[in-house]
Amino acid sequence: MKVVIIDDHPLIRKGLRSLFSLDELMEVLGEATNRREALELLRTVKPDIAIVDLRLGDDSGLDLIMEASRVGTTCKFVVLTSSTNEEDFNQAKEIGVAGYLLKEALPEELIHALQMINKGRKYYDPTVLDLIMNAKSPFEEDGHIEQLTPKEKEILIELGKGHSNKEISKTLYITEFTVKKHVSQVFAKLGLADRTQAALYANAKGLVKYVINS
Repeated sequence: MKVVIIDDHPLIRKGLRSLFSLDELMEVLGEATNRREALELLRTVKPDIAIVDLRLGDDSGLDLIMEASRVGTTCKFVVLTSSTNEEDFNQAKEIGVAGYLLKEALPEELIHALQMINKGRKYYDPTVLDLIMNAKSPFEEDGHIEQLTPKEKEILIELGKGHSNKEISKTLYITEFTVKKHVSQVFAKLGLADRTQAALYANAKGLVKYVINS
């Protein structure tokens, strides 16, 4: 897994480099401290994952990600920030970031998240999800989880892990058609609009337990 670190704080960059050096499967290709350096770095080294601070001095990490995507950068972007602001999180999600993690996350969690993201999944920090859900409680008036059948609850948990219908089919040993039918039932019973809402709901309710590999 080849990564670049885009952050204007020297201590953060040094800390991440030290952490990643402990994993033989990870390689840091370079660092950048601002938008100009980051765009040049992404263009020249073509990493698998770019870890981007939300605030890059006077620059915005999200603006950088959007600009990099516009010029054809194909790597996955992970926001690493201290912000638990709902608007920041929603904007990051809207522009398609693969991950959103807090700088307070445990080193093991960060490594685990990057491994998931490198395999094509998304990872949103559970702490951020909890804070947003507790502050807003958007599902308070909607359906209750008790309405779900045991199989539908299993489906919801898999949605919370960001799994596709194909992956859920293999995990639960049912056809993709059956998965699709259960997913529709979960949406209907809980008043959810899409898979992203279902994932947020499952994580906010504490249904998803991640195993951190040491």
